Amino acid sequence: MREVVFSRKNEIKWKEIEQYLDGRLRITADELADFYIQINDDLSYASTFYPNSHLVSYLNQLALSLHRKIYKNKKEKSSRFKEFWWYEVPMAVRSGHKELLYSFIVFMIAIAIGVFSSMQDGEFARLILGDGYVNMTLNNIDEGDPMGVYRSHSQGGMFFGIAINNIRVSFLAFALGILSSVATGYILFQNGIMVGAFQYFFIQKGLGWISFSTIFLHGALELSAIVIAGAAGMVIGNSWMFPGTYSRSVSLTKGAKTALKIIIGLVPVFIVAAIIESFVTRLYQDMPSWLRSAIILISFAWVVYYFIILPIQLEKRAIKEMNK
Repeated sequence: MREVVFSRKNEIKWKEIEQYLDGRLRITADELADFYIQINDDLSYASTFYPNSHLVSYLNQLALSLHRKIYKNKKEKSSRFKEFWWYEVPMAVRSGHKELLYSFIVFMIAIAIGVFSSMQDGEFARLILGDGYVNMTLNNIDEGDPMGVYRSHSQGGMFFGIAINNIRVSFLAFALGILSSVATGYILFQNGIMVGAFQYFFIQKGLGWISFSTIFLHGALELSAIVIAGAAGMVIGNSWMFPGTYSRSVSLTKGAKTALKIIIGLVPVFIVAAIIESFVTRLYQDMPSWLRSAIILISFAWVVYYFIILPIQLEKRAIKEMNK
């Protein structure tokens, strides 16, 4: 059977599944089970005869979404909190892994541009960071406390200010995705250039390692979260720019729900980053190098596990259970 014939034969059923998943159609438990069996049969057929078609990806997404519905219905209410943080958030991130890669690439390119521009123009750091900040940092370097900015405020005041600002940046990257993925990319680009210019400023002064190992005590979580927030914004932007088989409004609604789960999942990350920046980073001079390195590596390892490895593992587990 030709792919177009196969699609036309089943498109009404697939649209009904979409409507159920979007909450526009109510069905019984028996109908849900029937849908689940049929979509898996369709997926198996498409994988066999049209392995390189986008149809396989589309049907796989429908099958996984139905599986999640069935899985969630089996959960007891007491496990709702655990289910959200250890299933729903990672699976939302998994659906945005492509956007996460794009967000990471944009951010790294921006950092490289910040470094390169600083190498070409000695005044670039002042242009990006401001004269006041640069002059203060130069004064701190002269006094033997290059990262003294982290001691300049009380811990409590820093914590609330940093946490609120970081959450604001993440929600801005998220919200701008409604305009387009390009708008979210601009926020990532802006922050990446600042990071690149900031780091090279210290490298020029022969303080590259002390700068990196101090800033990334909190920056491992903070900057990773900004990249992930950028991915959430791109999920929204791509949802209405490239709706696929959905209408733009339905695709935007789905994308917004997915992106919002990702953003909510980042709130604890920003809070922990703010705690580290307010209460730990200021102790950098009294902290051995191995301890700073350990905190950075543990932070990055946790981000990689929760936002990359765990989502892939959960998806594979769901597919395995689905094919039993």
